[in-house]
Amino acid sequence: MNSSAHQAAARRESTAPTPHLVAVLALEPIVGFDMTIPPLVLGEAHDEAGNPLYDVHVCGLSTDGVASTTGYTIVPEFGPELLARADTVIVPGTKIVEPRTQGVLPPELAGALATIRPDARIVSICTGAFVLGAAGILDGRRATTHWHFADQFRSLYPNVQLDENQLFVQDGNIWTAAGLAAGIDLCLHLIRTDHGSAAANGAARYCVMPPWREGGQSQFIERHVPDPGEDGTAPTRLWALNHLDKDLDLNSLAAHARMSVRTFTRRFKAETGMAPGAWILQQRLRHARHLLESTELPIDEVAYSAGMGTAASLRHHMRLALGVPPLAYRKTFRANPARFAGSIAAPHAALRD
Repeated sequence: MNSSAHQAAARRESTAPTPHLVAVLALEPIVGFDMTIPPLVLGEAHDEAGNPLYDVHVCGLSTDGVASTTGYTIVPEFGPELLARADTVIVPGTKIVEPRTQGVLPPELAGALATIRPDARIVSICTGAFVLGAAGILDGRRATTHWHFADQFRSLYPNVQLDENQLFVQDGNIWTAAGLAAGIDLCLHLIRTDHGSAAANGAARYCVMPPWREGGQSQFIERHVPDPGEDGTAPTRLWALNHLDKDLDLNSLAAHARMSVRTFTRRFKAETGMAPGAWILQQRLRHARHLLESTELPIDEVAYSAGMGTAASLRHHMRLALGVPPLAYRKTFRANPARFAGSIAAPHAALRD
């Protein structure tokens, strides 16, 4: 590399933002899938110059091996000292006995959690919420965990406002995710909250995941499996996504699918868990959000392109769905290099997805 190339590389390094430090706390026996989510998803978040946005490390109560629930052992890179420095602490799912069955923390774990900075963001995935519950971190707050363990959680931590019908919940600087794959949804939403949709979309693309599922989406929906030979509504949904600026009433959707309105409505709901009109509105809001985050289009053009008709209509629906108007949403979620270093969370009202 010549001198000018060395100088350019040095300049890029000197201007690179300091990555947000994330500590993933592995507690034996750890749910291995949950624990691998933050290093993979957050580790794939980069700014436009290719700089990593998060510095993710696994820590334990020591650096001894931590047994997983699925037959292998994980060796943490750090001990509990990392918790005191972390900007975000993530507690993945675990079958640790005391928080899961007795509602208390073992002394060593209590001491480690006490070192977390007051301004740090604290996150749980799946049954990691039991650890936060035992620590008193969730008292008086909204939270979620895996639906299968909801009754057990409530019996141990009655002061927590548990809602097992959510994929993830944010209450101030405390974030909780439901079981397993919902941890991916939450990590993508953390990226999007901290750094905008472009960074989240890049990480999602690497993970071959949708950029987001709404946090308020039900953890599970029983769906009818179409009989062999049935034509689904997927082609019509794809067509609708490419024509959001058009009049997509129920009759036109059913006509495109070559079905009666009644049959189309039944099959659409069986395949998506939603009525056609609600699904179309959701997609229009998602497209509007994308345009607000990624373009400088005026609000009335965003509304037209997303099929919302007028800026007033867009403001109405965004306030109902998200709690904020379009301009405030754009200001909050628009990618901004100045927010890359040390960003913790956006205002609560702007995150009520």
